[in-house]
Amino acid sequence: MTRLRLVIFDCDGVLIDSEPVCNRVVAEALTRLGWPMTAEICEQQFVGMSFHDMQPVIEARLGHALPASWIADLTIDVARTMETEAVVVPHAEAAIRAVVSLGLEWRIASNSSHQEMAAKFGRTGLTELVAGRLHSSDDAIAEGGRGKPAPDVFLRAASSAGAAPSECLVVEDSVHGACAAKAAGMACLGFCPNGDGALLEAEGAVLFRSLRDLPDLLRARL
Repeated sequence: MTRLRLVIFDCDGVLIDSEPVCNRVVAEALTRLGWPMTAEICEQQFVGMSFHDMQPVIEARLGHALPASWIADLTIDVARTMETEAVVVPHAEAAIRAVVSLGLEWRIASNSSHQEMAAKFGRTGLTELVAGRLHSSDDAIAEGGRGKPAPDVFLRAASSAGAAPSECLVVEDSVHGACAAKAAGMACLGFCPNGDGALLEAEGAVLFRSLRDLPDLLRARL
């Protein structure tokens, strides 16, 4: 087994419990466009997808193109809401600090924009801790890549730390994220506090239920 050098965290659902908030904001936006939507249906339809990958699905359903500013406008709406509503996942900060204490490098790689992540980590008091370690799918898209389930954002995170994919371990909660880890050639821990996690396991993720357990899982890998 290749030695572990880098832990890559997803943001939403792993470190920040922001998905219910984001689903509500997106559902309200789609309802205004003429696609009646609830937060629950939004999660089922789009969980783990970037706004860029959501756009063609929405346009196909509506039968017309979205305004050119749709992604930018929605990003602003989500970020503003996160500034007052985002909350940290239990034990997330302790999990990050445990990675540091084990002498491992770490990064955060998300389909969220930098603007959204700044709002989330600012709201939860983690800005200083995560500074310089954030990677957004927007970075990959700007260079012709894609968000998850493509591997691009994970590969960028690994490159920033000088780590080979085989030296990386991804912590993800979504099937799209687990797919991206597999496509990147990285091992994946599937964070699954609820549900049976069968879809994560189908993509090769090893399930765990609480971030409190992460340090022991890392020690076992080391």
